[in-house]
Amino acid sequence: MKSTWIILLLVLIASTRSDAQTDEKTIERLLAEQVTSWNDGDIEGYMSGYWNSDSLSFVSGGILTHGYRGTLDRYKKKYGSKEKMGTLEFSNLVVRSVSASAAIATGVWRLNRTNDQPWGRFTLIVEKKPEGWRITHDHTSTGD
Repeated sequence: MKSTWIILLLVLIASTRSDAQTDEKTIERLLAEQVTSWNDGDIEGYMSGYWNSDSLSFVSGGILTHGYRGTLDRYKKKYGSKEKMGTLEFSNLVVRSVSASAAIATGVWRLNRTNDQPWGRFTLIVEKKPEGWRITHDHTSTGD
C-alpha cells in the first residue's frame, strides 16, 4: 500500500511539472505573437497579450499607468508610427511558473530603428484568465 502512494505521488509531481512546462511554452508563444504584431505595426494586436482590465498595471520610465485603455493610449502616443515602432526583438526570455494560474516572465527587449536601437529589460506577471494567459503587470526599463 505504501508503494502505491509513493507511485501516485510521483505521478502527481511529474504531471504538475508537465503542466507548468506547457503553460510556460504557451506564454512564450503569447510573447512571440506580440512581437509579430508589433513588427506588423499593429499596436492593438500587440496589446491583445495584455489583460483587458482596469486592473492592468504598466510601469516604465518612472510612470505607473493603470488599466488597459491607459496602457494602449500610452503605447499609441509613444509609438504612433511604424518608424517609431521599429522592429522589436525579445531575448534572454525566461518564463517561470509560480502557480497553476500565474507565471513571471523576464527578458530583454530591443527596438531596431533607423536612427537608434533602444533596449531594456522587462518583468511581466502573466496570469491565466478565462480568455487565456494575459499580462497583468508589466515593469519595463530602458538600458540606455
